[in-house]
Amino acid sequence: MNWDWDKLQEKRQKQGSNPPPRPPQDLDSDDMGQEEETPRARRTPFNNGRGPGGENPFSKIARMRFPNGRAAGLVGFAIVVLWLLSGIYIVNPDEQGVVLRFGKYDRTEGPGPHYAWPVPIESVYKPQVTQVLRSEVGFRSVGQAATFQQGQLRTIPEEASMLTGDENIVNVQFSVQYKISDPVDYLFNVTAPAALVRNAAEAAMREVIGNSQIDSAITDGKLKIQSEATQLLQTVLDRYGAGIQVLAVQLQDVHPPHEVIDAFKDVASAREDKSRIINEAEAYRNELLPKARGQAAAMGNEAAAYSATRVRNAEGDASRFEALRIEHDKAPKVTEQRLYFEAVEDILSNANEKVLMDNPAAGRALPYLTLPGLGAPASPKTLEKK
Repeated sequence: MNWDWDKLQEKRQKQGSNPPPRPPQDLDSDDMGQEEETPRARRTPFNNGRGPGGENPFSKIARMRFPNGRAAGLVGFAIVVLWLLSGIYIVNPDEQGVVLRFGKYDRTEGPGPHYAWPVPIESVYKPQVTQVLRSEVGFRSVGQAATFQQGQLRTIPEEASMLTGDENIVNVQFSVQYKISDPVDYLFNVTAPAALVRNAAEAAMREVIGNSQIDSAITDGKLKIQSEATQLLQTVLDRYGAGIQVLAVQLQDVHPPHEVIDAFKDVASAREDKSRIINEAEAYRNELLPKARGQAAAMGNEAAAYSATRVRNAEGDASRFEALRIEHDKAPKVTEQRLYFEAVEDILSNANEKVLMDNPAAGRALPYLTLPGLGAPASPKTLEKK
């Protein structure tokens, strides 16, 4: 018996009941043989996927009803909302957000929360613009990240060996500290910023060392070399548009080759001794000169004070003599007697011993004047013994 299964399924759908299971077909029937003779047509560009009866199978799919269509819409809406919310991002205080729209630079955002259209419309890069980066030339630090121990270095001879201006070989090990100045140039103008900084720093240092003498590079010319290398490296990076600011170039170690290092150490020691002796002499001079200047100033002040005193005394004596002369002109006898009394008073006030004699005794007395350098007169007893 041949079942018209499609018509039966449509009838069951109209009645609102579930379709019964499809009955098994008799494999021995003539209809089965007929179905095998007419296989299902495949979809090709020529028949547009239509079956043997000319019916398009997609028309059946279009007539099918989905019982959970509302739930599928909610799921799709939730996916769209989550996609839109994925565009929220936060820029940390030490970062800047560089936003690309369809692969082209659009804007730069500062610290804080921001929004960008999700991928694939916009993409955000957040470089750390305040972090100080470090590049090493001539050596590499070993194990610092794991053990935090200083002094474990690995020398790179091909980077450290440089030629000075007086055609001597010197090994130079230095480091470069830098940070990002322009995040857009840093991200898109160069592909390997760290390698660019290392190569540019090595080239700049080779040029500076090539213009310097080996004695200056080893001893007292390191500060000048660091300053010139910093300026030259910044010029090279600006020429490439790398968006990098060089903070400092620090020389870690500058020494000649191991074959001649002993001779250079002796020369350096002699220069240090010379500098030490010069410094000691300068210190002695700086200590002695202020004292001498102070003593000279004190002597000058004393001489000026003595001169002023003598001048004032002389002026006072002249004024006193002029006053006495005027008084003497008015009363000569009285003035002479007063001057006599004043002189006697002055003499007697300074005498240690005073002897008063009458006129006859005074006439027989021998005046004695004690002179400097002469001893006291001998007593009569001493003369008798002699």
